Amino acid sequence: MNVQEALRTALAMGVDKAIHVVVEDKEYATLQPLHISKILAKLAAEEKADLLIMGKQAIDDDANQTAQMTAAYLGWPQATFTSKLEQDGDKLKVTREIDGGLETIGVKLPAVVSTDLRLNEPRYATLPSIMKAKKKPLTKKKASEMGIDLSPRMEVISVEDPPVREAGSKVGSVDELLDKLKQLGQI
Repeated sequence: MNVQEALRTALAMGVDKAIHVVVEDKEYATLQPLHISKILAKLAAEEKADLLIMGKQAIDDDANQTAQMTAAYLGWPQATFTSKLEQDGDKLKVTREIDGGLETIGVKLPAVVSTDLRLNEPRYATLPSIMKAKKKPLTKKKASEMGIDLSPRMEVISVEDPPVREAGSKVGSVDELLDKLKQLGQI
C-alpha cells in the first residue's frame, strides 16, 4: 500500500484531514527517529494540535523513541504505553501497562501519547466514508522545505551475528558441577 492509499484509508476511517510528508529517497534511507520527531513537532505546532497520539514503536527499527523526542521538542508532557485513554476537560486519564500490572496517571493537555496495541480497535471504513474520503483534504509537504535537517546523526558501521555459544554439558552431581566450575576458574 502506498502512502496516499494509507492516508485515504485513514480519512475513510474518520480522520478529518491528512498531511503527506514527502522525503527524497536518499534521505529516506537514513531517516531516524530524531528526524521523524522534528517533523511531527513542526506539524503539531503549525496545525495548533493539542494531542498527538502515536504508536509506541515502529516495525522497521523498533526504537520506541519518536514519541518521547517529539514531546521533548514540543515541551509537552507525555504518556507512554497507553492502553486506555479518557479525557476530562484539559486533562487526560491514562491507563498504561507496566511490568507489575496497570498504572493510571494524569496528563495535562497539550500532550503526546504513545499507544499500546490494546488502546482501541480501528473502525471499518464504510462505502459512504470511502467516497467522502476522496473529498477530504490531503496536503503534500516536502520535508526539505520544512527547514528540518535530515542528515543522519548515526552511522551503522557493521551488523554481525552474536558469537556462537559452545555446547553445554550435563553433570551427574553437585560435586561434579563444583569440579567443573573449579577447572574453568569460575570458583
